[in-house]
Amino acid sequence: MNEPTQLSVLGLPLFPCSLDPTTGFLRNGFCAECAEDAGAHTVCARMTREFLAFSCERGNDLSTPRLEWGFPGLKPGDHWCVCAGRWIEALLEGKAPPILLAATHESILEHLSLETLVEHALDRP
Repeated sequence: MNEPTQLSVLGLPLFPCSLDPTTGFLRNGFCAECAEDAGAHTVCARMTREFLAFSCERGNDLSTPRLEWGFPGLKPGDHWCVCAGRWIEALLEGKAPPILLAATHESILEHLSLETLVEHALDRP
């Protein structure tokens, strides 16, 4: 596994989000930034029924397996790198899933305060 030399919102080296299922734009387990990722899959979130339904309503069905793309489909409790924009949308609608700060890329701090993220964190500092 190639560990990125990028930082989390905590200012520490980015921690893996999930290896089962394997997440991240590069499918290396990390919610790292990369130039090819126009969606900025940088927020490590624990899936909830509410968020999976919200994402599906917005046109991104994360629950249905897409085996041709190696995507197993997600269920509540799975950790997954979600698009920063989608997580912010869910936050504004009161449907944001909880996040892992240690596995969420620091770039989200350009849009939200650390205090806001801590309110939704599974791993509060």
